[in-house]
Amino acid sequence: MKSTFIRILVVATTMMVANGFAVAAEKEKTDVGKWEYDHKCAVCHGKNGKGDGGVTGILKKAPANLTVLAKNNGGVFPYDRVSAAIDGRATVIGHGDRDMPIWGSVYRSETVPAAGDYYFDTPYPYDMEMYGRTRILALIDYLNRIQEK
Repeated sequence: MKSTFIRILVVATTMMVANGFAVAAEKEKTDVGKWEYDHKCAVCHGKNGKGDGGVTGILKKAPANLTVLAKNNGGVFPYDRVSAAIDGRATVIGHGDRDMPIWGSVYRSETVPAAGDYYFDTPYPYDMEMYGRTRILALIDYLNRIQEK
């Protein structure tokens, strides 16, 4: 009886420790802005945001180097301009006739559970407009973090 209790205790402790490591590792992987960038932007703008993505050879105009947005704006990250370009409120001259996808309308039209891609729970039901804005804000935050100093 005593050895059974000790085995159960050892197994339970091992599972709790392993679960703690898994949760910590999962939290480290969940950078929502980076996830958005990697899944929506990197194909054109490149893994590091320098404008050297895998499809640059088939685009009419080269994608912008997203790491110099602040540098090209007097050292201030142009939040409003970036937000408008991502959500579709502004046409980007370098994109011609809107070659860059308008992510605001894409996010608002999705019907998947909010944040399902990010491995954390979100109350259901949810507001798709708010969900879209949150994803865009996370992406903008990531772009701000990759600016050249």
